[in-house]
Amino acid sequence: MFTETTKASVFTRLTGLFCLMLVLSGCSSMYYSTMEKFGVEKRDILVDRVGDARDSQSDARETFRSSLEQFQSVVDTPETTLQDKYNVISDAYDDSLKSANKVRDRIEAVEDVSEALFDEWEDELDLYESASLRKTSKRKLDETRELYSSLITRMHQVEKRMDPVLEAFEDQVLFLKHNLNAQAIGSLEDELGQIQQDVDSLVRDMEASIAESETFIQRFRE
Repeated sequence: MFTETTKASVFTRLTGLFCLMLVLSGCSSMYYSTMEKFGVEKRDILVDRVGDARDSQSDARETFRSSLEQFQSVVDTPETTLQDKYNVISDAYDDSLKSANKVRDRIEAVEDVSEALFDEWEDELDLYESASLRKTSKRKLDETRELYSSLITRMHQVEKRMDPVLEAFEDQVLFLKHNLNAQAIGSLEDELGQIQQDVDSLVRDMEASIAESETFIQRFRE
């Protein structure tokens, strides 16, 4: 016999599964509508997704740093076999690519819900009878859009910064894969300076985006 606690647990799991199915099916409007029935508004979803995007960038920052260290270790440990060197940088590239894709997915999710939220907010301005309340809501909408515009620009800068790093990682993996010799390691050593500069630039952009995400979340909850 089910207890009330068990029933609540089952209901929560089924609700979560249903919402996941809606997201995976790409039916965003149905997902947002369903969540609103459970008392979760688009603004709440936006805040959560900005938080997810922030966390994914924080994780990616550490992954890219670690991957750079792995590439450097391949050059700095001559006693390691060439096959082992290849395995190290191949794994590092794969980890970086997964982290980058997660960041992109989180940014896309932020854009999806923000578009729905701002469209709804704009449409609902026409429903006000009070001119003063409409004006206040319009001002808040404009402020939020401006804050969001700055945030999403930062996030897209991170996306762009990831590309040259991933391309450099991939080039070295491909080259070493087909040239398992000392010359290939020498080529990697020559490229490490530029790769490190790209990673450093990426990390700076990620930290700026993470900080702006924090500001957005705090301001949106005021």
